[in-house]
Amino acid sequence: VQLQASGGGLVQPGGSLRLSCVTSGFTLDYTQIGWFRQAPGKEREGVSCIGAGDRHKYYIDSVKGRFTISRDNAKSTVYLQMNSLKPEDTAVYYCATDLAPDCIPPMTPGSFDSWGQGTQVTVSS
Repeated sequence: VQLQASGGGLVQPGGSLRLSCVTSGFTLDYTQIGWFRQAPGKEREGVSCIGAGDRHKYYIDSVKGRFTISRDNAKSTVYLQMNSLKPEDTAVYYCATDLAPDCIPPMTPGSFDSWGQGTQVTVSS
């Protein structure tokens, strides 16, 4: 199982980024994928997840209406489209898999078993 996150960068407040998580070693459509973030000095928090077969999607309150999670099974890739970015979205973002197929909050880092390397998102003017 491998996951590789990319797409981070420096963006001004109000801007957009699309994160990608390229996966391998498993069937993406059957797998729950989560996006987490960790800001300096803070605990890792679950941002969004998508369940197997896209049955469920979840977003933390602070990103609802601004972030959209999706997957492209043909490309083995999960995306996190981030719009209207705010300085408080600054963090390292990680994607991860959970053996449980359904995306049910709360997103607990300990329940996710395989992680990609992070990608830095910085929102600043």
